[in-house]
Amino acid sequence: MLEKTIESKFKRAVEATGARCLKFVSPGFTGVPDRIILLPGGTVFFAELKAPKKTERKRQEYVQGILRNMGFTVFSSVNTDEKILEVTHRCREVVRNVKAI
Repeated sequence: MLEKTIESKFKRAVEATGARCLKFVSPGFTGVPDRIILLPGGTVFFAELKAPKKTERKRQEYVQGILRNMGFTVFSSVNTDEKILEVTHRCREVVRNVKAI
């Protein structure tokens, strides 16, 4: 399965939770995750999508570490239906908690 296939499936699944799933491009700062997920209540997740059996480059791991150290949730190597389900489950939790307030 190609990364673009995973990315399309991922975007549809995440947006079905009520989140926005934007392609994240940062000119001048390499290694940023592929997608930024914006959730109600101001919660932000990041996701790095990969083709099956592919892993992050060193720069991507470094940038993910920076984001995690700043308190953001970063999903790494999203490349299977199970990983997509993990992300959408977390998104649904956030949306459900915001609606409960």
